[in-house]
Amino acid sequence: MQLEPTDSMPLWEQAAAEIRRAIADGEAKPGERMPLAKDLATVLGVNRNTVLRALHQLRDEGLLEIRQGRGITVAGTPQRGAVLARARELVAFARRNGYRPEELIAMIEAVS
Repeated sequence: MQLEPTDSMPLWEQAAAEIRRAIADGEAKPGERMPLAKDLATVLGVNRNTVLRALHQLRDEGLLEIRQGRGITVAGTPQRGAVLARARELVAFARRNGYRPEELIAMIEAVS
């Protein structure tokens, strides 16, 4: 993994992209543990906080699971992350239009 400090993309986004690519390529499979943030930071040549920001982004995308005392594990694939992002958008859209979660679930079940 190599990050480019002179790139216009922030380092944390570059780190997230590298980890995302590793998951997509099968180098890191669902259920596998990731190295510690400090170890990833050393490998990437960046600050630990930069790596933590990338890891939290990937957690929010549904790719990683971060548990206190248990470390970081790969939770899914980029496809799962894309579906999760769309689901979040749908939930937000439904809320803006006055629908409760249980109503949205009923709608999804009706069209499944």
